Amino acid sequence: MFGKKIGIDLGTANTLVYIPGKGIVLNEPSVVAVSEQDNEILAIGVEAKEMIGKTPESIIAYRPMKDGVIADYRVTEAMLRYFMQKALGKWNFFKPEAMISVPAGITSTERRAVVEAALRAGAKNAYVVKEPILAAIGAGIPIHESKGHMIVDIGGGTTDVAVISLGGIVASTSVKCAGNKIDHAIADYVRKTFNLAIGDKTAENIKIHIGAAVPLEEELTVTIKGRDFVQGLPRTAQVSTNEIVRAIDPELRAVVKAIKDVLQETPPELAADIIDQGIIMTGGTSQLRGFPELIYRKTGVKAVLADDALYCVVKGTGIALEHLGTYKRSIMSKR
Repeated sequence: MFGKKIGIDLGTANTLVYIPGKGIVLNEPSVVAVSEQDNEILAIGVEAKEMIGKTPESIIAYRPMKDGVIADYRVTEAMLRYFMQKALGKWNFFKPEAMISVPAGITSTERRAVVEAALRAGAKNAYVVKEPILAAIGAGIPIHESKGHMIVDIGGGTTDVAVISLGGIVASTSVKCAGNKIDHAIADYVRKTFNLAIGDKTAENIKIHIGAAVPLEEELTVTIKGRDFVQGLPRTAQVSTNEIVRAIDPELRAVVKAIKDVLQETPPELAADIIDQGIIMTGGTSQLRGFPELIYRKTGVKAVLADDALYCVVKGTGIALEHLGTYKRSIMSKR
């Protein structure tokens, strides 16, 4: 099996790997645990995420990707190497061709950093493709038609909004407001309202179990455990959905504003298509309860959650790799 190909959705929160013919072979958190004394990498992925907020001083568990771009080059390279080896197997002696997703608003320097990291991690060639294009391909949108399609990809670090027509991006924006900012807003709210300190992991669990983008009539509640700020002792509190809706409102507003900004830049002919087709939502954070409903209320355009929203980008890398000839123009426009 010469010339292996591999698609990587290098996200702030999770990294997914796709191998054509096999499908998604790996889905792990983009987290690395590093020992401070000798700067050695101790764990990557699931094992490292288990350590977040629970490490002694000598070990730091953190995410080397911030807002969708590389914040720590050395650690990102090690993480990429680990994921590529894990996906391809130990006995793979051929360097793979890698296709990697990046946010729409990436600079040329950030783009170069991703390519360099992939090459040093063991790829033969690295292609960098903007997330909205891959998300659209993965969501099954025929991007080569002369029709406007709007895609909103909400991940962990960035929200990418783009209007795609004839295989290219017509109007787009990328805002650094997504899943992680929502988690922080929840942690802040719990701190201010209940005087409780909670970790990122707890905040994320609250978001998944009871979070919503619009107020619900039948509220869900969850018991949170944390440390009391005043007494310094552990205690629990109850929090409900509509409280979380209020807590994360500013973050959701930033996402809606990004969508409105792109709609304002869209040529009228394409805007007409978007009204017919609706807005397609992809990415893990777009699965928040009632998110499409919120976008419909704020923009008047119907929004639809793509099937397997979390996997759209990585599926897009796989489909693009399998049909490189068809997608070459949209992908290779800027290397």
